[in-house]
Amino acid sequence: MPRNYSSKNTGRKSPQGRISAGLLMFRRRNNKFELLLVHPGGPFFARKDNGAWTIPKGEAASGEDLLTRAQIEFEEELGIKPSGEWIELGSIKQQGGKTVHAWAFEGDLPDSFKLRSNTFEMEWPPHSGKQQKFSEIDQAAFFSEEVARRKINSAQVILLDRLRAALDDNQQRYPVGHHLA
Repeated sequence: MPRNYSSKNTGRKSPQGRISAGLLMFRRRNNKFELLLVHPGGPFFARKDNGAWTIPKGEAASGEDLLTRAQIEFEEELGIKPSGEWIELGSIKQQGGKTVHAWAFEGDLPDSFKLRSNTFEMEWPPHSGKQQKFSEIDQAAFFSEEVARRKINSAQVILLDRLRAALDDNQQRYPVGHHLA
């Protein structure tokens, strides 16, 4: 698994096909490890919970720098600019064929956080001829690793495994008390 613990841009460009790039924020609070996931907005996900949550991500244009796209999508979906030491998590392929490239970073939402997601329009109800506006993301929350594994899209569980492996590897290389970010 490729790993990148520096804040340098990887320079990896998106190839052709359905490609997304995203960021997985994690925090350590009260000696507990938590992961930030987002719930897609719109009518198709309104009553879905387990397996419906995802990392903040978005589609990349052909040739676009993927880490930069991931940072832009995180800010657009959550309304805050991400920063930190980027941990490359590699890519996964979701059920619909989309490839998702991901990075993780340690961070937290500000106490004053209020979700400010982009919106999209679609015909709703179907065949009604009426356009309705929906938030791209309707919820954002930190979950314990155990709960996150139930909530996240099943194809993205491997990203949690890769993050855990990177953090465990990092813990072995640095003394206790050293922080990744």
